[in-house]
Amino acid sequence: MSRKTLLTSKEIEIILHRLACQLIENHNDFSNTVLIGLQPRGSYLAERLVTILEQEYGIKNLQLGLLDITFYRDDFRRNDEPLEATPTKIDFLIEHKKVVIIDDVLYSGRSVRAALTALQAYGRPENIELLVLIDRRFSRHLPIQPNYRGRQVDAINQEKVVVHWKETHNEDAIILENK
Repeated sequence: MSRKTLLTSKEIEIILHRLACQLIENHNDFSNTVLIGLQPRGSYLAERLVTILEQEYGIKNLQLGLLDITFYRDDFRRNDEPLEATPTKIDFLIEHKKVVIIDDVLYSGRSVRAALTALQAYGRPENIELLVLIDRRFSRHLPIQPNYRGRQVDAINQEKVVVHWKETHNEDAIILENK
């Protein structure tokens, strides 16, 4: 298996700050905006962005939710092994709010489709946007595109984009693995 580092820790930090600035440009004080990280991997990105927005840019009262989409996925009954769900942590309604769905890698679009379905339980938002760290643009099965993207990666199907976070792998890095 070959491995190639696509983004280093420093490059990821720069991208996170750029994404935070783009969010500020479009949502100002976030008074009518909520951020929803997709469990499990999108939650790391969402929590990092909230930290940057609060500590570096002084944004107050951000609402962050973490959404588990396990049982909304169209493939959840197709696996040989049972899927493990993670807790959904959304303690607010999204009725008439601007929602930003946050995930680490946009691949086929199926996770985002599942998130759109799962969010219906929390109200009808005014608007929904998508923020991803990595956009695998040639792998889409559904017509879903991000509003905010950290980096676009052209990977063929045998290649896998792996995101390492300090919280789980002791370092931030984006790796392209070829099986």
